[in-house]
Amino acid sequence: MNDLAVALRTWRDRVRPADVGLPTGTDRRSPGLRREELAALSGISVDYLVRLEQGRARNPSPQVLASLARALRISSSERDILYRAAGVAPPAAGIISTHVSPGVHRILDRLENTPVAAYTASWDFVQSNTMWDALFAGEVERVGREANLVWRAFTLKDIPVIWGDGEATAFQRDLVADLHAAASGYPRDPGLSSLIADLRRKSTSFDDMWREWDVTRQPAPPKRVRSATVGTVTLDCDILTTHDVDLRLVVYTAPPGSEDAEKLDLLRVVGVQGS
Repeated sequence: MNDLAVALRTWRDRVRPADVGLPTGTDRRSPGLRREELAALSGISVDYLVRLEQGRARNPSPQVLASLARALRISSSERDILYRAAGVAPPAAGIISTHVSPGVHRILDRLENTPVAAYTASWDFVQSNTMWDALFAGEVERVGREANLVWRAFTLKDIPVIWGDGEATAFQRDLVADLHAAASGYPRDPGLSSLIADLRRKSTSFDDMWREWDVTRQPAPPKRVRSATVGTVTLDCDILTTHDVDLRLVVYTAPPGSEDAEKLDLLRVVGVQGS
């Protein structure tokens, strides 16, 4: 059995089901995740995971390895070992990271009453908690460019927020400022360069704002979110940055005792149970 197979089985046994929101049950032969559970969390087939763990599958893609690393909740150093065991070079310095550290996983878990999602420095969606999934039904299923917030804001224009006068444009300008900062910090990232080039070709508005070089960000105002479960809810939006892997945590909250807080309470009961 090769090193990749051993690492996957060892780290799968290390993750407790309760840590990833799964029932513990009494019929488990080991305290860790079942293969079916890890496969579902990673977005790969059970058959492919079996072949990886038995050393019969070779050369998994970097995307598969990144998904496995997030699902296994391993550290950045362990992630690099996972990549090398698979014969793949770990993500290089200067490339935007999609890795979710164990600490960020714990933040998403512990803020169980608050919608929280993690995005990369280029605003690719990475991970969210159950309250976020209940508030933004179907968002977690987006992949590729459709999971990038900047792409959605300028091309798809399908972000489920009710904008007031000038708010959508102000939001777009903030995203452009963020991409300028990302381009400065990650000049060798090919995915970021491709995203910016495609946005400039696809959207005249983005190209105009990009050429203005306005890199000033404004504080995020409250947002009126359309929820299929509780209707329109107005929430404060705070964006926190992690320094270890440079993720953006988007956190939505409501003042205690407000009507919007009551809607979040209802969402917690109805939306999370149905998600």
